[in-house]
Amino acid sequence: MQDKKNPKRITAPLSIDDVKKLRAGDSCLISGIIYTARDAAHKRLIEALESQGGTWEGLPFDIKNAVIYYVGPTPEKPGEVIGSAGPTTSYRMDAYSPTLIALGQTGMIGKGRRSSEVVEAMKKHGAVYFGAIGGAGALLSECIKSSEVIAYDDLGTEAIRKLVVADFPVTVVIDSEGNDLYEIGKEAYKEKYQIV
Repeated sequence: MQDKKNPKRITAPLSIDDVKKLRAGDSCLISGIIYTARDAAHKRLIEALESQGGTWEGLPFDIKNAVIYYVGPTPEKPGEVIGSAGPTTSYRMDAYSPTLIALGQTGMIGKGRRSSEVVEAMKKHGAVYFGAIGGAGALLSECIKSSEVIAYDDLGTEAIRKLVVADFPVTVVIDSEGNDLYEIGKEAYKEKYQIV
């Protein structure tokens, strides 16, 4: 596990080589381009794939090496780029994530646990799941330098946005080998307090 005082600086889009260097527990600062999508947008992405015969060319952005942030930001106030932008509970995307990972998505940002199907897809194709701090949406929004709705604007706050971020703070919760910080933490706690 990496020292939290010296986070790894990574750039999105996120290459497979970069994904493989990350380990559960690593603190990271992401800069570059990420996309927003919650469950309604994920459903539409999968429908677009199905209507295009399963190829990513039918999607509103290139899924290869993409990082998707599970967020539905609040409306921005005058002079702001975006409103509060805290993470959504990730299991809501679990039905859709394996398909997108198989097409080349390499990163996901959210909060909470993931299904075994998502973890298996991450291990098979090379992807990483980052956790962002729930309840800190106003602080996280300060790391977002630009926001542009690129698809499904009828979904309002859940439309797909292209974000440019700088030093967006996350922690690797599940790495591409399937190591899960929730499990690691639970085992460390049990060992520390000698719980059987």
